[in-house]
Amino acid sequence: MTRVHSRVVTEAARKSLTERGVSIEAIAEIVYDMQIPYNKNLTLSDCIESVESVLLKREIQHAILVGVELDRLAEEKKLSEPLQSLVESDEGLFGVDETIAFGAALGYGSIAVTTFGHLDKNKIGIIRDLDTKKGVAVNTFLDDIVGAIAATAASRLAHRFRDLEEQLEEEGIPTGN
Repeated sequence: MTRVHSRVVTEAARKSLTERGVSIEAIAEIVYDMQIPYNKNLTLSDCIESVESVLLKREIQHAILVGVELDRLAEEKKLSEPLQSLVESDEGLFGVDETIAFGAALGYGSIAVTTFGHLDKNKIGIIRDLDTKKGVAVNTFLDDIVGAIAATAASRLAHRFRDLEEQLEEEGIPTGN
């Protein structure tokens, strides 16, 4: 058995997002909207960096690869029934898409999990676009995976911001937040 180098997996995951019309910036915009109420100095650049960092995690990469592949197979009508119909229609009681995304978000703690739930329910930004896409496109898994990426990137920023605040406080520098 040949081991797959992490660089290959990283490139494949990023390529899968790009091919499906999902940009790092679109995910970062969701992160920005989620975190700006808590950090008035936050920039979109900070959010892009956080998304980029999250995309280096294997759990996230694997979720992207599995989810996008299942969405593609459903578009090509290559899944067996009844799975084909469940995925193609994004059946409301079919929760495997959320389960995969939720599992990917678990590595970033309770903030990521609760943020994922919020994003899954409210379908913000590109998540809404993916969820409501009509025609032949199937994004049953992708909308949830993008939600997990945004949630984990937002959680990462929240933790880093708190760490920075505490460091500044220890140095006697007021943070203003």
